[in-house]
Amino acid sequence: MNVEAPVQAIPESAWFKSSYSSGEGGECVEIAACPGTVHIRDSKDKAGPTLRVASEGWMAFVEFAARG
Repeated sequence: MNVEAPVQAIPESAWFKSSYSSGEGGECVEIAACPGTVHIRDSKDKAGPTLRVASEGWMAFVEFAARG
């Protein structure tokens, strides 16, 4: 897992907001899937840092979270 400066190479159209994010601008997380990597950012701070994880790690997290 790496925290890094904003990734300018990822087009804005590649980012998707979590379906669990509130529509009122509260807790909003966006992801952008790239080959081998998933980037995660706070949608309220699009110019801020991103979290980068390997695709396998992201899939394991999603599977774990889906179990409740």
